[in-house]
Amino acid sequence: MTVSATLRQVIGLGTELPRLADATLVLIDYQNTYRTGVMALGDAEPALVAGARLLAAARQAGAPVVHVVNDGGPGSPYDIRAEIGAISPEVAPIDGEPVVVKQVPNAFHETGLEKTLRELGSRQDLVLAGFMTHMCVMFTAQGAFNLGYRPTVVAEASAARTLPAPDGTPVAAGTLHTAALTTIGDLFGTIAPTVDDLIG
Repeated sequence: MTVSATLRQVIGLGTELPRLADATLVLIDYQNTYRTGVMALGDAEPALVAGARLLAAARQAGAPVVHVVNDGGPGSPYDIRAEIGAISPEVAPIDGEPVVVKQVPNAFHETGLEKTLRELGSRQDLVLAGFMTHMCVMFTAQGAFNLGYRPTVVAEASAARTLPAPDGTPVAAGTLHTAALTTIGDLFGTIAPTVDDLIG
């Protein structure tokens, strides 16, 4: 099997991972939505454990942190006014950490995220993690890239869900997770397999 060069390699973009201390951490949709009910992810719990480690490391390093949540409105699994849509306590914001509310997968679309990032300082490197890899994480990485940021996604702190392919064949969550990371790594950003890859 022939493996192609990534677009990043072809056009000369870097593949070096940033130091967490030099980046801004953006945590995406770590909501209870994905722990129970119709949107529950099989790998949500280990991803949350990694996300909590990532958040603790960013705070210790003095890196700015932004939390993003999806608001689907009252009665939906994404109702941020209800427990189901709340940020999971393991990665909940503390005083001084802004929360950006979005309504579509790209967290930059018609939100205050870019303004918030500017207010926190002009760091070009963004570290992204959260739910779901193939949806809000991937499209936020694309949005960041399009705006001139350098996004890095932390693989172990993100997760996807099993979905049907167009022919109805199940695509396992792990396969979709890997495919989304591969898509991101082709052009939009770099991939850090673990939290430890960004600490040092």
